[in-house]
Amino acid sequence: MLTAREQIRLFFSNPVLLSCIFSWLCAQMIKTFIKLFSGKVHSVKELFELMFWRTGSMPSSHSSLVSTLCTTIGFHSGIDSDVFILSLGFFLITIRDAVGVRRANGIQAKMLNKIGNTLAQKEIIDFKPIKEVQGHTPAEVAIGCLLGFFIGLAFSVL
Repeated sequence: MLTAREQIRLFFSNPVLLSCIFSWLCAQMIKTFIKLFSGKVHSVKELFELMFWRTGSMPSSHSSLVSTLCTTIGFHSGIDSDVFILSLGFFLITIRDAVGVRRANGIQAKMLNKIGNTLAQKEIIDFKPIKEVQGHTPAEVAIGCLLGFFIGLAFSVL
């Protein structure tokens, strides 16, 4: 039987976990560099928020992570395993949410804010803007999936 220390060491050296963390960090770094070089980062605080917290933009870090997860599990456990099927289901739900539900919510919130601001300017109602959750375009999700697949492939083959 393994000691708690050995179990923790094995957990943090698990190639599936490491590939997922690396994939998420890579996607967030690429996203941050794109925003930084396009002049859309205005403070160090905003830079750190973008690097570790903010969602949306190119590439999708959610898509990258679940694509890596699915790829590495497929290599390590086989595509006929129950855990791969579970990861595939998780992948499909996450992709659908990233490109569909979250994007639609963001578009609706933007329109509600526009209507609310117009009504507030006409002094018809008091309006406090709602948060606009940014989803992903299909291209952002596709690039995230490709990034994740290749990172998962690299962690599995190399």
